[in-house]
Amino acid sequence: MTAPAMLRLNALDNIFVSTRIVEKGEMTSENITTTARIMRGHKMANAPIAKGTPIRKFGQIIGFAKSDIAAGEWVHEHNVEMGALTHDYAFAQGATPVAMLAEKERATFQGFRRKNGKVGTRNYIGIMTSVNCSATVATFIAQEINRSGILKDYPNIDGVVALTQDNGCVIDYRGVIFDIFKRTAWGYATNPNMGGVMMVGLGCEGFQIPRFKEAYNVEEGEFFRSMTIQETGGTRKTVAAGVAAVRAMLPAVNAQKRETCSASELILALQCGGSDGYSGITANPALGVAVDILVRHGGTAILSETPEIYGAEHLLTRRAATKDVGEKLVEIIKWWEDYTARNKMEMNNNPSPGNKLGGLTTILEKSLGAAAKGGTTPMNAVYRYAEQVTAKGFVFMDTPGYDPVSATGQVAGGANIMCFTTGRGSAYGNKPCPSIKLATNSDIYRRMEEDMDINCGDIIDGVSLETKGQEIFEMILRTASGEKTKSEALGYGENEYVPWFVGAVM
Repeated sequence: MTAPAMLRLNALDNIFVSTRIVEKGEMTSENITTTARIMRGHKMANAPIAKGTPIRKFGQIIGFAKSDIAAGEWVHEHNVEMGALTHDYAFAQGATPVAMLAEKERATFQGFRRKNGKVGTRNYIGIMTSVNCSATVATFIAQEINRSGILKDYPNIDGVVALTQDNGCVIDYRGVIFDIFKRTAWGYATNPNMGGVMMVGLGCEGFQIPRFKEAYNVEEGEFFRSMTIQETGGTRKTVAAGVAAVRAMLPAVNAQKRETCSASELILALQCGGSDGYSGITANPALGVAVDILVRHGGTAILSETPEIYGAEHLLTRRAATKDVGEKLVEIIKWWEDYTARNKMEMNNNPSPGNKLGGLTTILEKSLGAAAKGGTTPMNAVYRYAEQVTAKGFVFMDTPGYDPVSATGQVAGGANIMCFTTGRGSAYGNKPCPSIKLATNSDIYRRMEEDMDINCGDIIDGVSLETKGQEIFEMILRTASGEKTKSEALGYGENEYVPWFVGAVM
């Protein structure tokens, strides 16, 4: 099946979206002649649009006309502006009960069941750092273990990974930076995909390991160790001691084996990066279908990237399980408006140059597509960055739109698997959380096939969202059971631990 050159996504829309390059002077299926060349994923007016009137896509407002726009004209930055929107949040009015599957009917996967009851999809040993000053030592420890070849004797261990970060020194233990970093570090240390953890510090930093251990009642043992460079005697001695400590962990971590677990144990992180004009048409709504399936099986999905649901938050507040849940999301949106204003920015700064080349014009348009990843079930909870996700079903976590920072918060919150949609071709992977890459268009899938796990571009050619959503869900189960993603095969994940530092860096 060949897609038409132009798609009308909703009866209320006054724009088309192109499925290929449409040359100037071409006549569309609705007998409208293009007045300019329209690139794939970009928009064309399907009727005259008067200056100051709304431009609609998905039946929703994505901006306002800067000038009169003729039918057949290219619609993009040059003739569209954000304008001012007011929303009817209609808290909880659109939430509908989910038809949950009985326990015996739920899908299963092969996972690592931990002593605390959580279930992992991978079994890593993480070398974590309390401060940037210990990053090199942590990296040396992981490299030494991986170079030694010893891991071949421990087949149940997925790897030893250094998770370094660039702060931790001059931070006040009473401040917001400390609180968020503490949650993030603890969340990674206890993520169910971690079989064991060693934390390495310098010794004099603001983020003190003893204070961290006291805050979370952490005791050293076969699955957790810590040391500082100053107390251990310098770089070489700390690397040697760290290698010895990891070697001592290996037998206990390897003893953890996969067993049959319910899909209800899956916590799926939802990410999109390098979005384009197809994101809200193909990969994102298809992922939303997979989310709805997962929720019916008792699982959890985390939508995040607050700047990238801006302007679409009313679609989520209507799905809120309660008014309180919806109001918490709006409170977070207001914080972001203030945060960007204080830093002399605006929310519409978010669409990147790549997003715009791919056909996205405003943050409103981008957000409508991004929100589609969350499916249609009620929004059961709203979490702050890196808070532990305990609710089942569809939830939201406040994070920036920058993918590594956003995903770090989700993994800290307990995500044990991730789906990442991309139209421009993001290069991303995560350790310890495997990331399934979904291409929004067939062109980027073909060009970056070694990076992309699933092609959602064939939706344009007639594959149904339901069929693609089921395909995604089945790959989630296979990946959770140990099948490697493309980003894992390429070795991504060492550099994608990027905690969000909000506040004054002294």
